[in-house]
Amino acid sequence: MLQLSPNTLPVAHTVPTLQRARGDGRIAVKSAGGINRLAVLYQDGCAKIRLPRAAPGAPLEAVLINTAGGLTGGDRMNWSIAVGEGAGASVTTQACERIYKTTGPAARVETRVEIAAEGSLAFLPQETILFDRSSFERSLSADLVASARLLVVEPLVFGRQAMGEDVLAAHYRDRWRIRVNGRLVHGEDVAMDGDVQALLGHRAVANGARAIATVLVIGSDVETQLDGVRKVIGDDGGASAWRVGGHGKLLARIIAPGSYELRKRLIRLIALLNGRAGLPKIWTT
Repeated sequence: MLQLSPNTLPVAHTVPTLQRARGDGRIAVKSAGGINRLAVLYQDGCAKIRLPRAAPGAPLEAVLINTAGGLTGGDRMNWSIAVGEGAGASVTTQACERIYKTTGPAARVETRVEIAAEGSLAFLPQETILFDRSSFERSLSADLVASARLLVVEPLVFGRQAMGEDVLAAHYRDRWRIRVNGRLVHGEDVAMDGDVQALLGHRAVANGARAIATVLVIGSDVETQLDGVRKVIGDDGGASAWRVGGHGKLLARIIAPGSYELRKRLIRLIALLNGRAGLPKIWTT
């Protein structure tokens, strides 16, 4: 019988744990002497925040960056945005966020927003692109006071049309919870699983479109902007405005054959809805 000494015992091999992206970014904006200034800046892991120079009196502009260069299974990003009393901010992303194929758990992005009295935030991330067999879950929670204003534009693209990419299967979850003075004024949950291409083909979903966007405005002046929003969207979506507990809300959905057509409409909508701040510089570079 073969005898093994302690020094020649077989070594148990384990599958290494793959490195995952982790990012935590936080920013707070305050108003000082009529100028929007940075109050808090925190960056950890692959989350970075850059602050392009803005004109005096304009909302502070912030660019969220994921230095991991995209997200895949098990990656986690957390963003926190706080706008102080009377302050204004415009927050976007450096580029389109790409969600890659995975055989593991979902990539997750959580965004938390707080806006104080008379504060204003435009949250305008560039497109999120889902690739075939990707798995992605994200959430947006916002707490406002009654006199605050929030604009959210969230575009989503299923594969890159110019590259001939099709998303045949994917896992996607999107959860929004928007509260004014603690009261829920907007909540939605979107879920897509399995044959995403077939789902998008349904008339009640996207009618075959490969790019979609949600536009939400919470503020006192939304009813006056509804006609302009509908004119920009045309037949490729719809928009409604109403009041929830005395708080104005405008909600629009847009569909397009691809990201290029979608972006053209979003640029016009942002110019219409974002006041003097207009379009973030990085959207045109």
